[in-house]
Amino acid sequence: MKTNYIDRAIEVNVPASTAYNVWTRFELFPVFMEDVEEVEQLDERRLRWKAKVLGKDEEWVCEITEQIPDKRIAWQSTDGPSHAGVVTFHRLDDRHTRIMLQMGYRPDAMQKVADALGLFTRRIDKDLAQFKEYAEKHGDDIDGWRGEIPSLPDAKGRR
Repeated sequence: MKTNYIDRAIEVNVPASTAYNVWTRFELFPVFMEDVEEVEQLDERRLRWKAKVLGKDEEWVCEITEQIPDKRIAWQSTDGPSHAGVVTFHRLDDRHTRIMLQMGYRPDAMQKVADALGLFTRRIDKDLAQFKEYAEKHGDDIDGWRGEIPSLPDAKGRR
């Protein structure tokens, strides 16, 4: 099955630490991600997601494979729809951050049609814009998780 890739970026008018703090409050994702209904943090590395994807209820678990405060969060699905990605936070100055999202996913037949119409890319762009609005409005009031998760070794034991 073919993997599709998405690479998007947005600048937010908050420091990198504020953008990172908001992003690490995963339970807030339904506030700015339209199709996400619930995100539950199961433990330090694992998150259970519930969403409505093209009108269909989906549920999956993702594992955080690396997390560096104010820099990056990488993940991969461990069940449900196959996908993996990384979000990075780039300090532009004391009050501005560029957030870059890169993700690979394996779409089912319906999602391939949606991709061909550009629906998935538009959804990601809208979610990022809503994240920007939320972070700029509420980010100063949100404490994020500041712990670090070292990268997981690959199949050959390399990090």
